[in-house]
Amino acid sequence: MLSINNLSYFIGGRALYENASLHIKPKDKIGLIGLNGTGKSTLLRLIDGEYQQDGGDISKSNDCTVGFLNQDLLSYQTDDSILSVAMTAFAETLDIQHQIEATLKQMEEAYEDKLVDRLTHLQDQFDALDGYTMQAKAEEILEGIGFTTEELQRPLRTFSGGWRMRVMLAKLLLEKPSLLMLDEPTNHLDLPSIQWVENYLKTYEGAIIVVSHDRQFLDSTINTIVEVSNQQLNVYSGNYSFYLEEKSLRSEIQKNAFENQQQKIKQTEKFIERFRSKATKARQVQSRVKSLERMDKVDDVMDENAKVNFKFSFQQQSGRFISTMKNVSKSYGDLHILENAEGQIERGDKIALIGANGKGKSTLLRIIAGTEGMQQGENEMGYNVNMAFFAQHQLEALNVENSVLEELKQAGTGKTELELRGVLGCFLFTDDDVFKKIKVLSGGEKSRVALAKTLISESNFLILDEPTNHLDMQSVNILIQALQQFKGTFVIVSHDRYFVTEVANKIWYIEDKDIKIYPGTYDEYNNWRSRQTPEEKAETSAKDKPTKEAAKPQKNNHNRNHSSSSEKEDKIAKKALQELEEKIFELEMEKEGLEETMAKPSVYADPEQLKTATVQYEQVQQNISKLQQQYESFQTTAG
Repeated sequence: MLSINNLSYFIGGRALYENASLHIKPKDKIGLIGLNGTGKSTLLRLIDGEYQQDGGDISKSNDCTVGFLNQDLLSYQTDDSILSVAMTAFAETLDIQHQIEATLKQMEEAYEDKLVDRLTHLQDQFDALDGYTMQAKAEEILEGIGFTTEELQRPLRTFSGGWRMRVMLAKLLLEKPSLLMLDEPTNHLDLPSIQWVENYLKTYEGAIIVVSHDRQFLDSTINTIVEVSNQQLNVYSGNYSFYLEEKSLRSEIQKNAFENQQQKIKQTEKFIERFRSKATKARQVQSRVKSLERMDKVDDVMDENAKVNFKFSFQQQSGRFISTMKNVSKSYGDLHILENAEGQIERGDKIALIGANGKGKSTLLRIIAGTEGMQQGENEMGYNVNMAFFAQHQLEALNVENSVLEELKQAGTGKTELELRGVLGCFLFTDDDVFKKIKVLSGGEKSRVALAKTLISESNFLILDEPTNHLDMQSVNILIQALQQFKGTFVIVSHDRYFVTEVANKIWYIEDKDIKIYPGTYDEYNNWRSRQTPEEKAETSAKDKPTKEAAKPQKNNHNRNHSSSSEKEDKIAKKALQELEEKIFELEMEKEGLEETMAKPSVYADPEQLKTATVQYEQVQQNISKLQQQYESFQTTAG
C-alpha cells in the first residue's frame, strides 16, 4: 500500500533519516516510537507530502488515501457547529444531498419526468453511500470521544484547542482513510475517550500509524512497533510489550557481537603493531590491515533506559493529615462540580485523581492547593505541610531568557551548581545542555525543566496536574522513578494509565458531585470497576463509607453515629496510633541518615567511625521493630 525506500532527510547538517526503509500493508497497525527529536512527527509529514525528502522515495498505491491528525489542527476555528465540521467527512454524500434538495425545489415549480428521473438517480446514490445514517454516525463518534448531545450544535470556535482537536479526530474517523496517521491523539483525551478510541481502532478496516507515549494505548491498538533510532526505522512485529522483550534480546545479541568484534580488532591491531617492521611478516600484516578496512563495524548498544537515583530532601516533616476538606461545594454558573464533598489526604498517600474531562479534577487540585475559591465548605491544610504545585501553565512561567541551569537556581533551594547539574542529568540535560536558553527548548524539554524545579523544591506535598503531557517514554520513566523514590505525599491528575499504575496507591474520582475513593492501585480499581454491573455501580454511588475489605470506593464521610463514650474512646485510640506513627517515621528518617553516613567513603575507611554508626543503626532498627509490633498490636485491639 505504501513503501518508503532509502529515505534520507536532513535538518541543517543533522540527519534525521539516512537510507531508511519501511513497507506498510493495508491492515498494519503501527506504533511509531522513539525519543523526542528523532523525527517521528517529521516522518508523518513526509508521508503526507507536507515535507519533501532529501533522498529516497515514498510511493503509494493509487487507491491509498491518507488522513493525518496533527497538532497544527489545534488552531483551526470556524463558526460552524461541531456536528457540521465532523460531517464534512462525507463531502461526496453531502454534495448529493444538496443536489437532492435543489431538485426537489425545482420540482415544486415544474414537475417534469427528467427531474423525477434525476431525483431517483440521486436518491439511489445517496442510499448507496449510507447518506441516511451519516448524521447518526457523526453523532455516535462525537459522543464517543466525550461530547454531550447538547454540545453537538455549538460552534467549533467556542471550544478550547484540545476539544477542537477531538472534533478533527472525529472527522478523520468518519472519513475512514486507507492510512490513518495519528500524532499524539491521547494528549487531548480523557480516560473514557481514550478507551473508546482504543476500541474503535481495534476494528478499524484500514492501516494506522500512531505516535504515542501511552504504553497501554499502544498495547491495545497496534500490532507492529516501528522504532526511530540511529536514523533508521526498526520494525518489531508485535505490540509495545513484545517490543520491550524483543528489544532487550536484540540488544543483548548486539552487545555480544560488539564486544567480540572489539576483541578481534584489538588482537588484529596488536599483530599489526608487533610485526609491522618485519619484512617476513609484511604480507600477513597487509592482509590484516585490509581485513580491518573491509570489516562491517558493529555499533555499541545505546542505553536509552535512564536509571534515576533522585535524592529528595524535606525542610520539615509533615503531620499525619495533609489536607482535610469538609462540605465543599463548587459551581461555575449552572455547572455544579462539587456539592458537600468531603476528602482527606494523609501523609504517605500517593493519590491519582482520574476520570472524564469536565468532572472537575483540575478544579479539585486548585481547591486542595488553596488557589481556588469555594461556594461553601472548608479546606484545612495540615501541620508542617510544604506544598509544590505543577500545572501546564507553569511552562509559560519559565523565564525564556534564562538558561536551564539558571532557571533551576531560581528555585531558591540553596543547592550548589554541581548538585543542580546532577538533578538536570536525571532529567536528560547533560553537559552543555544545561546552558541552553529556555526559549529554544521544545515543549517536552520545558516540561522537564518545570518538573525538575517542582521536585527540588524540598516540598513534602506535591500536586501534579498532567505532568506527563509532552514527555516521551524515557522522560515518563524518569518521572516514575523519581516519584517512586519520593517519601512524601502527592496527588496527580493523569490520563496515562501506565504512569498511574506505577506511582499511585490510592484512586480518587469525582462522581455525583462528590469525591469517591478506592483504597488501592489503579489495576485493582480497574479490575473492580470492570466486574461491576450498572446496578452495582449505582448502589456503590449511593453508599457513604469506604471499606477497604470490600474494596469499594465510597464517599469520604468521617461523621460517625457513635455514642459519646465511643467517640471519646476512638479519639484516644486515634491519638495513640498517631503518636506511634510519628515516632516510627522519625526513626525511619534517622535510619536513612545513618545509611547515608555509613555509605560515605571517609566513614567506611575508618573502622572506629563505621563501628559507631553500625551500633547506632542496629539500635534504631530494633526500636523501629518494637514500635511496629506495638502499632500492629494496638490496631488489632482497637479493631
